[in-house]
Amino acid sequence: MLAGDKCSLRAVEPRDAEPLYRWENDPALWGVSGTTEPLSRHSIEDFIVRQQEGIFRCGELRLMIDDERGETIGAIDLFDFEPLHGRAGVGILIYDAARRGQGYAAEALELVGEYARRTLGLRQLWCNILTDNAASLALFRRAGFREIGVKKEWIRTETGYADEIMFQKML
Repeated sequence: MLAGDKCSLRAVEPRDAEPLYRWENDPALWGVSGTTEPLSRHSIEDFIVRQQEGIFRCGELRLMIDDERGETIGAIDLFDFEPLHGRAGVGILIYDAARRGQGYAAEALELVGEYARRTLGLRQLWCNILTDNAASLALFRRAGFREIGVKKEWIRTETGYADEIMFQKML
């Protein structure tokens, strides 16, 4: 377990199937997750089993974010893991809007960055954020991620196409 003052990061457990099922099937999140259809409970359970193989075998790592009381409030992912090039993408979710803006995401991002550098030997993390996601833009900028480009009209939304900013952080 990776622990900070506000939160801790832990491996995905079978008990996490229910919240992951709820989060992955929330259409309000599909625009940032790239999801286009509902996921079955079975596929979520299979995902949890595959996570036990480790990031070097399955190319991704999901860690659950627990608050100070041990309540699971979100998840942080390393994905598109490329050990040869020393990089991975990072994504984060604090599910309950009332829990956002309290420093959990910032600390989780710091913890996963240290883990990526020290344990996995990564040199950099990257992420993609829609231009209208002010909270995520502020979070990643405060965490030391730098804008390296804009992908014009990259993501189709309900109202048309949106630009996506690519960020990178050297660890």
